[in-house]
Order: sequence, then C-alpha cells, then structure tokens
Amino acid sequence: MNQTEETLDPKNWNETKELAHKMVDDAIDYLQTVRDRPVWQEMPNAVEKVFQTPLPKDPTDLEKVYQKFMKNGYPYQMGNIHPRFWMWYMGSSNFTGAMGDFMAAIIGSNLGGGNHAAARIDDQVVDWCRQMVGFPKTASGTLVSGGSMANIISLTVARNVMADVDIRKKGVGAITKPLRFYSSDQVHGCHQKGLEILGLGNEALHKVKSNNNFEVDIDALKEAIKKDKEAGYQPACIIANAGTVNTGSIDDIKAIAEICKKEKIWFHVDGCIGALIAIAPKYKHLVSGIELADSIALDPHKWLHAPFEVGCAIIRNKQDHFNSFATSAEYLEGTKKGIPAAKWLHNYSMQISRGFRALKVWMSIQEHGIDKFGRLIDQNIEQALYLTKLIQKNSKLELVAPTKINIVSFRFISDTKSDEELKKINMEIMLQLQETGIAAISDTTVHEKHCLRVAICNYRTIKSDLDLLVEQVVQIGNTKINDQNPK
Repeated sequence: MNQTEETLDPKNWNETKELAHKMVDDAIDYLQTVRDRPVWQEMPNAVEKVFQTPLPKDPTDLEKVYQKFMKNGYPYQMGNIHPRFWMWYMGSSNFTGAMGDFMAAIIGSNLGGGNHAAARIDDQVVDWCRQMVGFPKTASGTLVSGGSMANIISLTVARNVMADVDIRKKGVGAITKPLRFYSSDQVHGCHQKGLEILGLGNEALHKVKSNNNFEVDIDALKEAIKKDKEAGYQPACIIANAGTVNTGSIDDIKAIAEICKKEKIWFHVDGCIGALIAIAPKYKHLVSGIELADSIALDPHKWLHAPFEVGCAIIRNKQDHFNSFATSAEYLEGTKKGIPAAKWLHNYSMQISRGFRALKVWMSIQEHGIDKFGRLIDQNIEQALYLTKLIQKNSKLELVAPTKINIVSFRFISDTKSDEELKKINMEIMLQLQETGIAAISDTTVHEKHCLRVAICNYRTIKSDLDLLVEQVVQIGNTKINDQNPK
C-alpha cells in the first residue's frame, strides 16, 4: 500500500502551541473587559452570511479559522457572562471551569462508565451535590445536560416506582390506574415535556392553583389528590418548586413532604432555580425541608456557575434509581480487573455516551470552596432585595410579585395607559435595553399581568448596575409615554 496514512494531529506542534497560548490570552482579555462591552449586539447581515457557507471540503489554516471566529463570533454572543445579563436564569460561567472543560475535551473520556479517573471525579461531584442538599450517603445521582433532563430522570424513577406494574417490562399501557403528578400552576414547562416523553400524556400533570405568594395552594393540593383518588386515578408524585421561573417563589416544602408521607406519594423537588440556596449561610432556611424529598433536580451551571452544560439528578433510593435505567449487554460486561472493572455510570441515566461534565465543577469548587459559592448566592438575593426597594420607591414602577429570592418581577406604569398599552411599552423597554446593549432582561406574565423580569444569577453584578437598570427603564418608559402623548 502506497497510500499515506493520515492523522488529525497538528503538522507543527510548536506553531499549534503558540496559537493555543494566544487563544488563552484572548480569552482572559475577553473576560477582563467584559464590563466594557455591550451585553448583546445584533449580528449584521454580512456576519450572518458567514455562517451560511457550504460544507468545506478542503483544509484551512487553523489560525485563519480562529481569526474568522474572533471577527464574527466573539462580538455576537448571548451575553450571559456580562454583569448586566439578567434575562434567562443562567449562571455566568467561570475561567477555571472553562479550563476544566478544555482539559476534559483533551482527555476525551466517555463517562458511560469504566475504571478511570474521570469516572471517579464524576462520582465525587455527584456526591458533593448530594451533600449540598442534605441527602444521605446511601443516595444516588447522575450528571446530565441540565435541569430539564435532571427532572425527567427523577420523574422516570417516580413513574416506575409508583406504577402498579413493571413498566420497563410491560410498558405504560399496562398501568391499571392512570398516574397523576401534581404541581402548582407556576411549574416549569419541562415537566409537561417529561410526562409526555414518559408516555403518560400531559393530562397526567395536574396543575394546582397557586396562592397570592405564587406558591402551590396546599388546601387545593389536598383537594385535588382527594378528587383524583375518587375518580380512579393513582396519585404518584408531587413536584415542589424550590424557586419558580416567574417569581422565584418556593413552595411550602415541609407541608408537601407531610402530604407525600401521609398519602404514600413520591416527593420530587425541582430545585433547578433554588435548591442550592441550601449552601447559602444567610438564606438557606428558605429551602429547609428539601432533604426530605425522594428526588431533587439541580443545576451546577446556574448558581455554581459551571460552564454550560451540567445538571444533576439526586435520588434518595439508589436501588430505585438503578432499577429504572440499568441494562445488560454483552459488549458492556463488567470484569474483576482492567478498564471494565468499575460500575457503569450509564446504568443511572439514558446516555451511554456522555462527556466529562464533572471536571469543570470539580476544579472550581476546590479552587473557591463551597462556602464562597454560598456567599455569592446570598449576595444575589441581597441584590434582588435592593432592586426591589428601588422599584418600590419609584412611582413609575410597580412590583408585580413579592421578591422571594433573586428574581424580581415588575413593570413600568402610567395612570393614563391600559394594561394592553402598558404591555407594549414594557416590551419596548425590554427590547431597547437589549438592542442598546445596556442590559438583558426578559418578560413574563404573572397571574395575567404582563411584566418585566430580572433574574440575578451573576457573580459580576454590583448594585450600581441595578441603579442603572432602574434609571434606564424609567427613562425609556417616559420617552415612550411622551412620544405617544405629544404636546
């Protein structure tokens, strides 16, 4: 054979090393100057066209590829690492975590299982998450892509345990009594998707009304369970919110735990917003009782600020967890020694192939210590309370929901405008803030009232950023009013 064998390794390692160092230098410069840039800016048409070119067949020098990204990619990011990004509930990443992701990618390990260090680090990070929420040593867990998948993993175990048949063998069609899962009307949309994926249908999710504090109404919850039992349904699981997306409200976790204990129902906590308040020195009491749950979903890429993506499902009963996902195959048999001589992590989730998500979390927790992350959570909650006071002091602004943790829902108001007109004005405020690059906030509807929403999950935010936000919201709102009512 005369054909030359090929490789993806660089032709010149020294040149590659030089470029890699430049990338790191550029990355550090990018982070150091993040406050000096707009939060977000729209891509020009010329940039859009760069990402519409055909599949390349021939090679391009790596430095040219990198420069293409620097010109067309770096300036046009979502902006969630910026100190005034409060739009969707995201963490702000961190440099050490990014380096962890880089090293994980270099190693290239598959975390389906096996006897290697990456798997042990994965186990340790899961165990640290278990300790954060106060679960016993006998609990189990798995790292997944994010909160949605962490919730779906938990709901899968709940379904399998609470069904009156062997679902893995017989399928959901063999269930004799339709299963019911309960939540407040403020629950995250991933739960509906989850129950649809699990074959139960979205009608299996019984949304119970929330009270004036946007927490599930406990009496209404009890009544819903009672009526469903009388109607021939099987109450299977209550999903408690440890922080809702709209308002950050936290359900009465201990009251729900009591109901689950009495009714013999699975108790799941969606803690993707607020479960990690459990590590905060000042406000941890807000989530007291989550340690009583049968399962918890949480997101290290939120308040632990790990680079996307990493979520975690924690299951109290390890055997229930294992029974819901474990499979055997001749190509994945364990051995007493060698690479297969370890537990197979894929037996605790749906992925056989998955990346080394744990390293970025493992490195940054050790660098900073978990106490610092707890203090940063307290800091964000204090900032939200500070913003709330600014809103309450300003006659042009209205607080739409009580501020419970780090989410503030409010709107610009005017006595001369209807709710529909105010919605248009507030939407314009939100979009102008984004388009000018001043700040990124979102909007939502809370109990039929449209409003702006600020979610402070950002360790770069300082109080003066919030002063600027209020100033700009009022200024843009006043300008809109004056434009509509010329003298």
